[in-house]
Amino acid sequence: MAATTPLDPGTQASRPRWGFTDEELATLPHAFRDGLLDGQVCVVSGGGSGIGRAMAFLYARLGASVVICGRREEKLRSTADAIRRLLGRDIDCRAMTIRDPAQVDGLIAGTFERHGRLDLLVNNGGGQFPQAALDYSVKGWHAVIDTNLNGTWWMMQAAARQWRDRGQQGSIVNIVANVWRGMPQVAHTCAARAGVIYLSKSVAVEWAPLGIRVNCVSPGSIATEGLGVYPPGAAEQFGDANPLRRYGDALDIAQAALYVGIPATGKFITGEVLVVDGGNQLWGDVWPGGIPDWFRVTQR
Repeated sequence: MAATTPLDPGTQASRPRWGFTDEELATLPHAFRDGLLDGQVCVVSGGGSGIGRAMAFLYARLGASVVICGRREEKLRSTADAIRRLLGRDIDCRAMTIRDPAQVDGLIAGTFERHGRLDLLVNNGGGQFPQAALDYSVKGWHAVIDTNLNGTWWMMQAAARQWRDRGQQGSIVNIVANVWRGMPQVAHTCAARAGVIYLSKSVAVEWAPLGIRVNCVSPGSIATEGLGVYPPGAAEQFGDANPLRRYGDALDIAQAALYVGIPATGKFITGEVLVVDGGNQLWGDVWPGGIPDWFRVTQR
């Protein structure tokens, strides 16, 4: 079942249910051959839900040893338990915050100590909340920047230092956002994600002599439970904010990250941003907090 629309119709009493079930994540078709990631190690931040959970399922299905991290241990355990139950595979999980460089160093060093290698780091962890920029508190601003920009950087740097010191090559994929026309009502994450994009382009050059590739994937409106953070009626409009007039799904992003991330398909790709958005960067307006009256126009 494609998660391109809410799985349950919305009513005034209940919000739509977005995304895939674990059973779907374990069985939905994908574009890659079985065993493609045998012997490889993938770390995915934000692996307890949404896109990160889909990545953990897909990469485990393809044979990888998967390590997931996130702030909420119960979500991580839920992912790990579901993968064990449905795929018969064990994955590692660590409850932590990527805002803390020491915790990040422990995660990355622990991965190398346990598995002896790290092939693919996917920085998917992050978050934001819809709010007018004039109303941001200092705490709210720092929370988004520290997670989406600084946390991503600590993960990138920790992995790159391990690869350098061990004489190993590796690949980083950062999940960002469509910043190209600005992101009204989530300006804090626009600032952070734009920073990650150009940070990625910068170190893609710096780290090329080390055999480290760095790329980004920029999702559009993706049908996951993360849409539930937006006000009633807002997320339900996101599917019309692109020329295809539909939602993407978590497997779209999981597969895109894998395409640019692994040598089999991405060995000549670095410093790039793969946009997976149904054309939203070209047409369509996303208003996470609901469209303001000023912009409610009947003709264009």
